[in-house]
Parts: sequence; C-alpha cells; structure tokens
Amino acid sequence: MKKNDLKRQVAEAINACQEKKAEEITILELEKGSGAFTDYFVVCSGTNPRQIQAISDEVEERLERAGLRPTHVEGYKQAEWVLLDYVDFVVHVFSEKSRKYYDLERLWKSAKKLEPADLAVAPAKRSARATRKRA
Repeated sequence: MKKNDLKRQVAEAINACQEKKAEEITILELEKGSGAFTDYFVVCSGTNPRQIQAISDEVEERLERAGLRPTHVEGYKQAEWVLLDYVDFVVHVFSEKSRKYYDLERLWKSAKKLEPADLAVAPAKRSARATRKRA
C-alpha cells in the first residue's frame, strides 16, 4: 500500500474517533525492526461502554465507505478494549481503566508519537493544463 493511502486511512480513523468525542487520542508509528506486526496504532479512550462502541462503529463505518474493512475485531461486546485490526494499522478503543492497565504507550515506548496533523497528506498537485484552464 502507498504510504499516502495508509496515512489517509489512519487520518480517517482518527477523524472518526474525534467525531465521537474520543479522549486522549494517541498515534504511535511503530518501528520496522521492533517486531511490530503493523505500522500504526491509533489509541483512544471512551468514558463508558456505549461511547466505546459508538467510536468503534464510527471508525468501521467511515473506513468501510472508503472500501476498507477490518480483518479482525475483538472486544466489542464487553467494550472495555475494542481492537479493530486493519493490517497496516490497528485502532484500540479503551475504557479509562483498561487503558491504564494495559498501557500500550509504555509497552511500545520505542514508537514515535504522532499528532493527527502529522498524518495530513498534501493534496494532489494540479496539472499545468488544469492550471492554465483556470487562468
């Protein structure tokens, strides 16, 4: 997959989390030689099971509209830690208690922490012909 496509997909997942008022959104870019099975983790928290499920639903719906389905979903029913695996990135939606307990940020402390703006992809450049037409 092209890096820009992947960044767009991760950014879309982040937008979905923000739409449903997820808290403490963290993006971890995992190192290639770290034994990681994916490129990015998107980690966020919800305040109650219903919100955790709503965040997960919104991520799935938005990415499905973009033609992407998770290869695996875990924990949805219990809504303490929902994991949405998209192969090249994984979205983790935690309750506050579970997030503190599992502390993925500490476990993957070698990962680079990113801000949502770091995943902004530059729009495609216009061709010279299109630019001339506008003039």
